[in-house]
Amino acid sequence: MRPVPIGTRGSYTLLVAPEHLANRFKDALLPPVLATPVMILIMENAALNALKPFFDPGEAALGTRVDVAHVAATPAGRSVTGHAEVTAVDGRRIGFRVWAEDGGEEIGSGSHERAVIDLARFTARLQAKFG
Repeated sequence: MRPVPIGTRGSYTLLVAPEHLANRFKDALLPPVLATPVMILIMENAALNALKPFFDPGEAALGTRVDVAHVAATPAGRSVTGHAEVTAVDGRRIGFRVWAEDGGEEIGSGSHERAVIDLARFTARLQAKFG
């Protein structure tokens, strides 16, 4: 992996569809608004997009920590954009400030961490452990 500068940013946008809503994704009794795990997915994809230009061939990054607040509801049909900014680099561990917006209103924010992995080594260890 090439060095990742503090302040590097990435983003990811998702058009909220019925399958992303809490009442379809988790429990029918919940209101028809964006499910928190889907908001986290948007934030994680933003962080991954920030890192992709720095990967060497055969590398990727897995999420290892998420601490976010989901503070506003989003219905189907709205676009949500997640943003990630690198705040810390410790070897292969990268820390991010993350936030998500729905039409300019912040709907969630927090922190996230990813670990850069060698895909071949990771896959071999997984295969050895689980067959």
